[in-house]
Amino acid sequence: MVCLQELKAEQGRFPAETLAELGYRSAWVGQRTWNGVAILARHAEPHVTRRALPGDPADAQARYIEASVNGVLIGCLYLPNGNPQPGPKFAYKLAWFERLIAHAASLIEAEVPAVLAGDFNVVPTEADIYQPHRWQDDALLQPEARAAYRRLLDQGWTDALHTLHPGAPPMTFWAYLRHRWPNDQGLRIDHLLLSPVLAGRLEDGGVERWVRGEPGASDHAPAWIAIAG
Repeated sequence: MVCLQELKAEQGRFPAETLAELGYRSAWVGQRTWNGVAILARHAEPHVTRRALPGDPADAQARYIEASVNGVLIGCLYLPNGNPQPGPKFAYKLAWFERLIAHAASLIEAEVPAVLAGDFNVVPTEADIYQPHRWQDDALLQPEARAAYRRLLDQGWTDALHTLHPGAPPMTFWAYLRHRWPNDQGLRIDHLLLSPVLAGRLEDGGVERWVRGEPGASDHAPAWIAIAG
């Protein structure tokens, strides 16, 4: 399965047919500008359960899609960035986080084998960034955002990359500015969280750093995990 964020494509412009030719079935919520999320499944059909995070019917931003694939529920998310903070964008980030926490709690209570995957736009700890003091005013590091992420983990979710690499959590994001990729000045903001009934099946995981160095690459590198069947 593949989770994508920031599709930057309207609903009708997502390349589902091209992906199908490569063996991937797709479920997506498209939107212009920076939003949009998708779940791809190799030789399997994603059975969509949600196309939006519950809790605010007026929220029109395409930031969450959820589908069942081969007995695992996948929640693909693109959490709001929140900058500049303080302000309405940061308030929206925290409100969206509260809705995610509430929905995640319902999955835990129902004992669903689930993965919450995507760009959380949160640097969980000081160990997840090259130099915290250079980002001290950024929404990614604010205490409120970090506390919300911690509340997710306290429900019982397993941060897969941190669990697999406790001594040196792998970075997933290197900004385009100030030569941060060549200088390996990264952050860990892309996370894969496993529900308790799935966590015991975690086998491996990491970040494909080499992708970030490709011409025209995203400022994010793909994070991945392997789960036992």
